[in-house]
Amino acid sequence: MGTGCGCGCGGADTRQPAFVRPRFFAGQLLTEDDLGLLVDYMTAKSRLHNRSLSGPGVVCGLDVACAPCGGGTVVVHPGHALDCAGHDIVVTCAEQVDVRALVRELRVSSLGADCGDPCEADGSRGYGLFVRYEESQIEPVAPYATEEPCGSTGCVPSRIQEGFRFVVRHDADAEDHRHNPGTRLLAILGDLDRADRARARDRRLGLHTDAVSAALLAPERAFRFDAADARRYADALAWLRANSGGDGALPPTTARRMTEHVRALAAAVARFDTYDRAGQSGLIRDYPDLGSVQDARGSLGAACDRLAGTDTEAVWPGPLHRSIARAVVTETKARLMTGQGEKDTPLEVRLLAQGTPLSHALRVEFRADLTLIRDWLLARLDQTDALADCALRAEIAAIDTPLPLPPPEPLSVEPTTAVELRQIAEAAAALTAAVRRFVTDAACSTLSPPCVDCSDTDVLLAHVRFDGCDVVRICSATREQVLPGGSAYGEWLPKLHQLRELAERLCCQPVPRYQQPAIPAEGPVPRPYAEGLLDDWPRTGDLEEMLSLLLTPAPGETPPEALREETRTAPADVTESLEELA
Repeated sequence: MGTGCGCGCGGADTRQPAFVRPRFFAGQLLTEDDLGLLVDYMTAKSRLHNRSLSGPGVVCGLDVACAPCGGGTVVVHPGHALDCAGHDIVVTCAEQVDVRALVRELRVSSLGADCGDPCEADGSRGYGLFVRYEESQIEPVAPYATEEPCGSTGCVPSRIQEGFRFVVRHDADAEDHRHNPGTRLLAILGDLDRADRARARDRRLGLHTDAVSAALLAPERAFRFDAADARRYADALAWLRANSGGDGALPPTTARRMTEHVRALAAAVARFDTYDRAGQSGLIRDYPDLGSVQDARGSLGAACDRLAGTDTEAVWPGPLHRSIARAVVTETKARLMTGQGEKDTPLEVRLLAQGTPLSHALRVEFRADLTLIRDWLLARLDQTDALADCALRAEIAAIDTPLPLPPPEPLSVEPTTAVELRQIAEAAAALTAAVRRFVTDAACSTLSPPCVDCSDTDVLLAHVRFDGCDVVRICSATREQVLPGGSAYGEWLPKLHQLRELAERLCCQPVPRYQQPAIPAEGPVPRPYAEGLLDDWPRTGDLEEMLSLLLTPAPGETPPEALREETRTAPADVTESLEELA
């Protein structure tokens, strides 16, 4: 039996209180309270079912048509509707509705004065015709005398008659009772631009995390150079030799292709440099093209010089890709112009070998990104109670993010340390997993429709347009219809089976944790080249498909409503103080 929503915790029940029905037994003295309780119980249960299982709208009939004699009158045909409080509205026979009189009544109630009939001067205008549930007490009878000291002295109504009345309102005043689950998702994620900004930076960190971990796990071992690396080396070198000449400005398309070929060739040369002298000699025997590795360094230098003179903002409009492209140029020129040939190659070269260059400027951005993602997660967790990952907030709060640093010089090549990289990698791995846990919980929580209270119990029947005093057009096509599952489920039932299937694969699975790349005990380290680092990063997988279904409205579906949040900007003196402290 329900006991309300407080549960001893100071809460308040804002919906239907616990249902109580009478229990009859032999010899019981029945009073009006007992019989009234039975009626109230049955009525309340029926309205609860109407409200929760069906939702508001027209069940059947209630077509609105032009009156035979025209003028300002329409005909409402018999039918059945439910309002958002669960009341049944039943029109048993055709009703002649004087819409012009209802418009006059609306004007009088709005203005508080009767200013005559102004319809002649109004021209064309539109209204919504609604039906509203009403009750009236009828059939009064005189009660028998009782022993009550203050009994009724007159007649008392013995029946309650359920009825209705027609009203008109302006079209824009109708309340939309439909629910889109994307609205609930946006309430959890908050401002979508901020969420996208945090998730995009999290995605970029995720593309580097494995590479940084691999560079730290085996700092004295070479990265395996295989046939795929040899093909990449030959193709990129041939392209750069053919296209690095000239002095004019590079078109954006050519600059992007050149950057990608520089990254590919730099990765192959950097892998070569992770081998010792004997290992490099063995590679040249296996892949004769590597005999031109010194020429390849020259081609890389020439290409980097050409790219350094391009307008990177025009070539790379997105700031996240632009930073990676700049890192490709600065790190390639700083680390690969001379061969290493030693086991203890710098960490920057080991990152270049995997196709994931990490410059000083990019490390500074990563530090700022880690703080941004952590703060965004904690802020969202403080403003939502819809998540089921009970340990998430404490784990995020315990993540040790490195302190932000001021922006470095554009061409800074300050080397990194293992301590700095390890701190970045550990924080990035933890936050990447935390973002996925948070967004997964947010998406899964939308599949339970909320119980929504309503304030507007009128049911729209039709939009009516006047020309002068005459009704000239009636449209009933856009009114709400009762749908299976009610307003909370009805309009997105076509998506429900897909969402449930995705939820089975996502929502009740073990919490995802970051797994470091597996490194064999001996021999060269097998690491893939980071394909597509400079391409658009497609969002794929079950979680992204689920988010797309929730946030992309189908034709005719109610779009999700984003919340408006207040934006607070720190004063300039506070920002400067924080940068100075960092």
